Amino acid sequence: MSLPNKGKARTLGVLLHPSALPSSPVCGNFGEAARSWLYKLAENQIGVWQFLPLAPTDRTGSPYSSPSSFALNPCFLDANDLVSEGFIDSCAINQLPGFDEVKNSVVNLSLAENRSYVLGKVLREYWDKQDESRHFAFISWCQQQFWLEDHVAFMELRRQYKGRPWWEWEKNLSLHRSISLAKWRKKYKLNLLEHRLLQWHLHRQWDSLRSLAKDLGILLFGDMPFYVSRDSADVWSKRGLFSISPNGDMEIQSGVPPDYFSSTGQLWGTPVYSWPVHQFTRFRWWRSRFANQWNQVDLLRLDHFRALESFWAVPGNQKTAESGEWKKSPGNELLGLLRQDCGCNALPLVAEDLGIITPEVEELRDSFMLSGMKVLQFAFDGNPQNPYLPENIKGKNWVVYTGTHDNPTTLEWWNSIDDQIRERVLERSDHQIYAPSWKLLEMGLASEANLVIAPLQDLLCLDAEARFNQPGVIGNNWIWRMESFDQPLDNALKGYCSRGNLWGRDLAGASGLLEISSIR
Repeated sequence: MSLPNKGKARTLGVLLHPSALPSSPVCGNFGEAARSWLYKLAENQIGVWQFLPLAPTDRTGSPYSSPSSFALNPCFLDANDLVSEGFIDSCAINQLPGFDEVKNSVVNLSLAENRSYVLGKVLREYWDKQDESRHFAFISWCQQQFWLEDHVAFMELRRQYKGRPWWEWEKNLSLHRSISLAKWRKKYKLNLLEHRLLQWHLHRQWDSLRSLAKDLGILLFGDMPFYVSRDSADVWSKRGLFSISPNGDMEIQSGVPPDYFSSTGQLWGTPVYSWPVHQFTRFRWWRSRFANQWNQVDLLRLDHFRALESFWAVPGNQKTAESGEWKKSPGNELLGLLRQDCGCNALPLVAEDLGIITPEVEELRDSFMLSGMKVLQFAFDGNPQNPYLPENIKGKNWVVYTGTHDNPTTLEWWNSIDDQIRERVLERSDHQIYAPSWKLLEMGLASEANLVIAPLQDLLCLDAEARFNQPGVIGNNWIWRMESFDQPLDNALKGYCSRGNLWGRDLAGASGLLEISSIR
């Protein structure tokens, strides 16, 4: 077997959400553990850190059904950094829920939310003690965030209405009437200040991590859901952009049609976009959304990319997705404007193009030179034309995964597959596999693709207890967490570095990747 020449854009990365970082109370965050993680990646010549959306989550912990398309998750705010900078006193740490819970293998979602709520109150109590320069910086930042006032109002109203959706609020507030909202904002100005302070500090801490990653040569690889939650600040404040009535009833909802996996299809319960309105505004909201994301990351994955070409439209009163129909999306027009905004030929965008993808979707992806995705767990069904087979991954413009956050860990997958699939993998290994995840990883590293990503759980050879998300299952998702940075982690990263170098993948390849697919 001959090794490829070292290419300037060949690199490798790890998929790990910040919530799964160790060494902080209740939930991983943007503090010391995140900085240590970046240093560990750089030390081991790993060029990319991929994570899920950084937005606030829904009640189940999902970052793909967020109450905001622009805000950051308050659970990620690091209190120790706030103390070291003098924004709060050290004694305040002990006021925070779960302050003594540092070494946990799971995230306590309700405790994390309660902790961020109390932290917001502490920040507000100490705010008057801050000097004039900090007040000026805060006000200046707030004035630049067009989304902020609707977000903080939405989050405070949802808190006051004990989590009930916006269409169940008092009518004038539900309808986003400016006079009623102005009176309400005046009454609860201190509460709203708490939400603003949380977002300002979150963005400060993330900007600091972004700066460190840039200094180390590591690319930050983010993720953006295609659709927006019905119960979100975006839909509440700008419902004209969505297929939703003033009272909150969905006119058309999203999903996918019946297929091999589901005889009734999937109904996602989010409104689809009123595309003519977006076209009339030259996609102002979409372009602001992408700009916001690209201010936070170097590369961005767009979930459910195929809906940019056409989307499955289901009448809002239906209980299954069977009665939907395909409707065209103006994705070509939107991507053209994004390319114009970025001033580059190749957008720093990865298309989530998994599943049944039509030639039209592939043409849209390829015409804008977007990278697609290949998941090796999908490769071994016996079809020699399977597009996920390593030998069928042609060209460099791909991101290859052992599995994604929605897949079982590779060890869990290996223990559950049938004998025929297992035999097909064994045939590629002289019938000796000691670590299934590393076998798949080796296949990815050997491919032509510019970028290979391994979920951290696969590097650590973890089983079902470390699965991050199981789609369609309620509960026990999004909560897996590392207990500590330990020797097994160091060994795994070192081994990943070694295998990556063998196949011409290293930290330097990350900067090469940006040269061919980014505005930066």
